[in-house]
Amino acid sequence: MAVTPAAVRTAAVRTATAGAHRHWLLRPIGFNVNQCCFAPQSSTATVCHASAFTSHPIVSLHRHRPLGHARRWRNLPVCRPLVDLSTMEERHVILTYRLDRATIQELCAQLEPDLMSPIRQPTGIPSLVQVLSVLHFFASGSFQTTVAIASGMSQPMFSKVLSRVLSALLKHIWSYIVFPEVGDLPTVKGDFYALGHIPNIIGAIDGTHVALVPPSRSEQVYRNRKSYHSMNVQMVSLADQYISHVNAKFPGSVHDAYIMRNSSIPYVMGQLQRHRVWLIGDSGYPNLSWLLIPVRNPRTRAEERYNEAHGRTRRVIERTFGLLKARFRCLHMTGGSLMYSPKKVCQIIVACCMLHNLALRRQVPFLQEDGPDGGVVAAVEPVESEHEEAEEDDIDNRNTVIQQYFQ
Repeated sequence: MAVTPAAVRTAAVRTATAGAHRHWLLRPIGFNVNQCCFAPQSSTATVCHASAFTSHPIVSLHRHRPLGHARRWRNLPVCRPLVDLSTMEERHVILTYRLDRATIQELCAQLEPDLMSPIRQPTGIPSLVQVLSVLHFFASGSFQTTVAIASGMSQPMFSKVLSRVLSALLKHIWSYIVFPEVGDLPTVKGDFYALGHIPNIIGAIDGTHVALVPPSRSEQVYRNRKSYHSMNVQMVSLADQYISHVNAKFPGSVHDAYIMRNSSIPYVMGQLQRHRVWLIGDSGYPNLSWLLIPVRNPRTRAEERYNEAHGRTRRVIERTFGLLKARFRCLHMTGGSLMYSPKKVCQIIVACCMLHNLALRRQVPFLQEDGPDGGVVAAVEPVESEHEEAEEDDIDNRNTVIQQYFQ
């Protein structure tokens, strides 16, 4: 059978199309092909349009172009942002992301070098979209799939974005969570004295539990005294609910006093002892030279007045826990348990503490959602103490305070 010129042309087009489909088929995914980097002007790439077989443009490269570039560029994801921050009302921005528009833009500018680093594999997602999606996840406590759909990306891609934003944010932890410096001690002590009239207090210490799904091999280690699995998070709060210290690396079964003794708090307070300052904690902690706890069995009117003042002063840490979990529902049990590894749960907790301090520093108001109960948890958690009471190591310091200020 004779071969016609038309058949030769058809066979040639089919051959070129098949090879291009295997390597360089550009599917329309929401951007202009002429503006992408697949076929730069300086290359020797040839663009073929086989309208008889496919409606998509085909890029056929010469054999000297390494195929490694094709495999890296071919699966580059593209995000279709569904939120325009500039068109949202300020109240809606705060309700959705817990930060105002100016603070979010400042945060994006700080994290952008790490989020858009050319060294790591690019995600094709703008830094603003990455930060907004993670803030939405922290604020809502929802599932990854729901947040990913609202952000215009897939669930696996949001998982990568979450890890990247956490890593970028934790690099700046010392800019957000810091203990009071020596020059700030008079102001800090004055703020605490206004709460309960106990002098020389520079922080309230306590622990709170954040629920998580435990690893199957060590499930019993994460079960706390309330019979659910959690991380026991130790925090130190100032009088304005600013978090000056956080330790989120111990499971829920660990006692508060053990966490305190194995943290940096004893060293930091030891360095500040010459300034005669104290922390204040509940009866689950020991009474140390730099830590005041309530009197368990008050016998005099002075000890009763001390306990009343102690309760008014220490209650600020409970308000801090309530405000933190109200801002970021992923930390509260109403948002469900965090279904991540314990290491990643620790990162999420510390990141939320950093953003909490950022909101306080920028004076972002805490707005409650519409509804009969505000749609969020209460901003004050019930005052609780550990069932197991620690031994009183040093009561002379507390007795001196009672005699001098509460007689």
